[in-house]
Amino acid sequence: MLEHYLPVMLFIVVGLGVGLGPIAIGFLLGEHRPDREKNSPYECGFEAFEDSRMKFDVRFYLVAILFIIFDLEIAFLFPWAVVLDQLGAFGLASMGIFLLILVIGFIYEWKKGALEWE
Repeated sequence: MLEHYLPVMLFIVVGLGVGLGPIAIGFLLGEHRPDREKNSPYECGFEAFEDSRMKFDVRFYLVAILFIIFDLEIAFLFPWAVVLDQLGAFGLASMGIFLLILVIGFIYEWKKGALEWE
């Protein structure tokens, strides 16, 4: 019964080794010469001027999510373009419908003002 769990345990051990190994090597073999500049928080090249826990505008997250959604949908075009000659007219029509839905969603977000910064 336990032999069924051996591949899972092996996967966990290898995953931990790949994840923690480079960190341990860098910690053990790296130079340890901290100074004031290395230990200072990096914030766009200038000192922080407000509390880091301040509230962000929701529109920032909305635009970020919209970018991720549209960016991931556009990523579907690359595999489709590679096999377009094998798909024929059905593949072309399917991608046309997909892009039409994508454009309708983009126009909807544009009309709603989700892409506007004020």
